Amino acid sequence: MPPATSAPDAPVAEGDEEAPPVPTYRSLAAPVSNPVDKFALLPAFLKVRGLVKEHIDSFNYFITKGIKNIVRANNRIEARSDPDIYLEYKNIYIGEPSVQVDFRVETITPHFCRLTDRTYSAPVIVDVEYTVGKTHAKHRKPNFTIGYMPIMLRSYACVLNGKDEAELARYGECPLDPGGYFIVKGTEKVILIQEQLSKNRIIIDTDNKGRVTASVTSSTHEVKSKTVICMDKEKINLHLNQFTKPIPIIVVMKAMGIETDQEVVQMVGRDPRYGDLLYLSIQECATERIYTQQQALQYMDDKVTYAGAGNIKDGRSKLILRDVFVAHVPVNNGNFQPKCIYTAVMLRRMLDAILNSDTFDDKDYVGNKRLELSGQLVSLLFEDLFKTMNTYAVDRMNKNSDMARSSPLDFSQLIMQQDVITSGLERAISTGNWDIKRFKMHRKGVSQVLSRLSYMASLGYMTRITPQFEKTRKTSGPRALQPSQWGMLCPCDTPEGEACGLTKNLALMTHVTTDQEEGPLRNLCFSLGVEDLSLLSGEEIHAPGSFLVMFNGLILGKHRQPQRFANNMRTFRRSGKIGEFVSVFVNEKQHCIHIASDGGRVCRPLIIADKGRSRVKEHHMKELRDGIRSFDDFLRDGLIEYLDVNEENNALIALYEHVDQDGVQRSSITHIEIEPMTILGVVAGLIPYPHHNQSPRNTYQCAMGKQAMGNIAYNQLFRADSLLYLLVYAQRPLLTTKTIELVGYDKLGAGQNATVAVMSYSGYDIEDAIVMNKSSLDRGFGRCIAMKKYTVTSEKYGDGISDRIAKPQRDRDGVLIKQNMRALDEDGFVAPGQIIRNHDIYVNKQTPKVTNRTPGTALTDRDYRDSPAVYKGVDGETTVVDRVMLCSDTNDKLTIKCIIRHTRRPEVGDKFSSRHGQKGVCGTIVQQEDFPFSEKGICPDLIMNPHGFPRSYDNW
Repeated sequence: MPPATSAPDAPVAEGDEEAPPVPTYRSLAAPVSNPVDKFALLPAFLKVRGLVKEHIDSFNYFITKGIKNIVRANNRIEARSDPDIYLEYKNIYIGEPSVQVDFRVETITPHFCRLTDRTYSAPVIVDVEYTVGKTHAKHRKPNFTIGYMPIMLRSYACVLNGKDEAELARYGECPLDPGGYFIVKGTEKVILIQEQLSKNRIIIDTDNKGRVTASVTSSTHEVKSKTVICMDKEKINLHLNQFTKPIPIIVVMKAMGIETDQEVVQMVGRDPRYGDLLYLSIQECATERIYTQQQALQYMDDKVTYAGAGNIKDGRSKLILRDVFVAHVPVNNGNFQPKCIYTAVMLRRMLDAILNSDTFDDKDYVGNKRLELSGQLVSLLFEDLFKTMNTYAVDRMNKNSDMARSSPLDFSQLIMQQDVITSGLERAISTGNWDIKRFKMHRKGVSQVLSRLSYMASLGYMTRITPQFEKTRKTSGPRALQPSQWGMLCPCDTPEGEACGLTKNLALMTHVTTDQEEGPLRNLCFSLGVEDLSLLSGEEIHAPGSFLVMFNGLILGKHRQPQRFANNMRTFRRSGKIGEFVSVFVNEKQHCIHIASDGGRVCRPLIIADKGRSRVKEHHMKELRDGIRSFDDFLRDGLIEYLDVNEENNALIALYEHVDQDGVQRSSITHIEIEPMTILGVVAGLIPYPHHNQSPRNTYQCAMGKQAMGNIAYNQLFRADSLLYLLVYAQRPLLTTKTIELVGYDKLGAGQNATVAVMSYSGYDIEDAIVMNKSSLDRGFGRCIAMKKYTVTSEKYGDGISDRIAKPQRDRDGVLIKQNMRALDEDGFVAPGQIIRNHDIYVNKQTPKVTNRTPGTALTDRDYRDSPAVYKGVDGETTVVDRVMLCSDTNDKLTIKCIIRHTRRPEVGDKFSSRHGQKGVCGTIVQQEDFPFSEKGICPDLIMNPHGFPRSYDNW
């Protein structure tokens, strides 16, 4: 008789060996306890965001929204001689990447531009309307090109956007190439990420004289200025470049309409200690007999620096207070109250720092930094060039105003300076110099040549951050590893030497935000209970229990239930009602809620936890593995969210869900890391077991891993790089890391697996030198191919005269007259596959002796002289011609590019390294019969000296 089955919920009797099966619905709803399960989120993130998505997002924002905002702010230009003659820009957009060839427009691809030394650019097209005379007769011209803009690869305007692998192969591109760079005159250029202090934020610090200061760097579309309030000898003064001397801060408050001292004290705070610190400043104001707004403005007018004719200063101080002093705070209809309250908040924070040194701001804190990306930098450059072009247009409108009244003007004559925008953008990206006098910007090295030494070298350039801090200054503070860099910046990948700690790299899952629209967010804040600043008195601003609400550096108002407000904002973000990168940070020390939606903030995704329990369950991960769910679905469903550095202060983040933290209640955990290894960057993630290495060894390996020979791209044999190194027998490593597969390094590997003996051998292995096996080198170990490009240009002169390519000269018997022409083909070019030696001619070019001729006469052979292109190599070495390419540049000149291939084998002095920063040069090469071998007959490829290993390596 079969045993009776029990109900699923029946208790198990004692002694039963088998427990009842767990129901399927319970296992699917169970928390993800195994850290391997969460790892599937990492490739899903990279599939959606990519490795260089911040560069592409920034440029996309510029070409879709930023460029329209610039034109909208400068959409009308008028003739100075007659205001009835004006020009209006109605619309602007970026066309398809193209080039003009023989009066026709042809679409171009990035690969074509690399080979032909052209700029990968697209036309900037506007719709223009020209109005003439009092009759306001309008002349409209749509689709007018005002210049060409270099286009970032893989952006919206690029032909590669959204293409699959087959289409990319048809365009001659590598699918693993992430894009994010420009091609200018055939050279790949990347605009490096620039590190800056936050704009429109109050920073409390000390200056070089030890004085406590509150500073704000204001940045708007119209004005960029810096405001500094300083405590000098117990008196508080305002420092602005527009004034010859510091201005007492109480005088500034009176000049903005706060005439009574009581109102100033109310705005700053009722704490008696504030009054004691403000006493001397208030007394100084009384000593100067300044009691009214008019007297304060008169006092400030006398201190204005003005270098104009007549030295007119009257009334200028009020304009300075309106337009320059904390310029990001607007003054509407002459109402200075928002600026007064903002100044009072600056004063209060400065006085708090004097009373409590813990409230000083750290300039090196990542939350106080912003990263400038290519879109923002190109936007500044385009705005300057667009305004310059409009200035030229105004001058021509003034000259042609009389002619314009009688007949409509030709737009091509009015805006004929197309090269202002085209050449200006090309020059800046090509040289890397951002010299914009209009915005007082003078930077060098903003863009650099994208390194193609290896695949990892190019990826490392895309994630590099360059500071504005001078590298020559011997200061340890900015170079130190900040705790706030956890998960945002790589702790290992930084160069050695004077740039150590200053030049940094992004971590694997870091995202840099772009600007978001402010209007809807501002309205949402007011609907959630924020009391408008204009309705508050000075006494109510700092009422107990209420917090100020600051939005992108501006004070919106205050809220009486700050935690409830912050929770509501986060709920809206998790449900997708507002942008996923909006930050909500409650600062208990400053009694302030900071809401940020500006660009340049570093943030990263984290799993949301409810009382320590992850919201991501097993069934979510199953849907991800099955392809039903994407990473964006996790964001939309409120399972994962992005946190920036400031908001991380309000979170308690655990590495794993199932690990109990000492001294931490599980219910207080708010977020869980997706994968702890993502604190490392792209390059440092290639190091196996980095936690078993000395810290500096990881840093060394980050530098040397970019120099490893291997493969650079799928299209490497079709490129025309100036110098290209390829390893002949690149191998996949026996030990791989997760990052290797994530970034595609397993498909474009570098290096070889070597059999290494750790032992002392002769005296040629001291100082980390390596002894190499000659038989291993004969079999191809370490062998590489070096490809070098040689370019010859056929110049054009007047009267249709140009250089020519002549056949190799032979005698009557057909024998070459010059033996160094043996590599040439009958067309005067070297043939592909031909062996070429030192002093051989690879292009038999001839130049004319005279560059002008009598009309109707042709040049003969005697009118040309030889100017051949001669190969200069090493005597005794033979190289091979890999390819010969003929193309024409932008000036329609014939360009011949010869790619010379040279196979090299390792020799004494070559550098070798393991993947752990253990580097050394080849000291000697020994025959295999003189090499040691094991009892099984295994002979090593190289020998390393055990004395070259650091002490901590003994623990292996």
